[in-house]
Amino acid sequence: MGLTAKIRTRDGWAVSHAVVTVTDMTGAQVLRAEADTEGAVRDTTELAPGAYTVIVTAVGYAPAASSAIVTASGRAEVGTVTLARQGGTELPPPGPWTIDPVHSSVAAVAQHLGISSVHGRFTEFGGTIEIAPGDVTRSRVAAVIRAASIDTGNGMRDTHLKSADFLDAERHPEIAYHSNGVTAAGPDRWTVHGELSMHGVVRRVDLDLAYLGTGADPWGGTRAAFRATAELHREDFAMNYNQVLQAGIAAIGTTLRVELDIQAVQGESLPAA
Repeated sequence: MGLTAKIRTRDGWAVSHAVVTVTDMTGAQVLRAEADTEGAVRDTTELAPGAYTVIVTAVGYAPAASSAIVTASGRAEVGTVTLARQGGTELPPPGPWTIDPVHSSVAAVAQHLGISSVHGRFTEFGGTIEIAPGDVTRSRVAAVIRAASIDTGNGMRDTHLKSADFLDAERHPEIAYHSNGVTAAGPDRWTVHGELSMHGVVRRVDLDLAYLGTGADPWGGTRAAFRATAELHREDFAMNYNQVLQAGIAAIGTTLRVELDIQAVQGESLPAA
């Protein structure tokens, strides 16, 4: 019996300081509970069967309200409640933003042996975002990644990935992306159109972009958060090396899933350390 819920941000992180308030149809509060460190709410207070309103609040986030039906068992299973940053539906202020590599990640996932995944990340990168005033679809993004900064947690594999079989980091030290258009896909989602230069080849690559919100940071600045994904095919960038096992399965998959978690600081440069 009682109330159960999970409180998450829009990119899936637990909101450990969330408070859940339940009111009956007269508006009277019948339950108040706090989320644990995992963003989970488990309260054993028995509730009478009927309809209730569930309100979730947390400092820095916009409140979320939903309805819940308590069955004869006395349970109210709210499920996952997603909170948006306060003001998160508002677009970032126009002007220049600088990607903060310390609080961002550029990762790629490839299939290995047809049964599991190899995860890698680039540790050296930077870039800028220009939010256009009035029409956000005219915004631009540019980023550069150091190819030799690839890190998969295995030194031998990383050396091979930097070689001419794959990134050829000595001849092509930079991976660059420049956008040339943005298409709206929802109130806080866009498709970013652009060109990716890698391994000496330039191809069109679209990013599926989600805007996660804007907020103040502890250093007096303003930050915006984004998450973007894309799929790349190695052969499009002249990286055709592979080892085929006896069963006909490629040792390394030809499709790469790219996952970007980006924090950008308002302004043309990062704050001094």
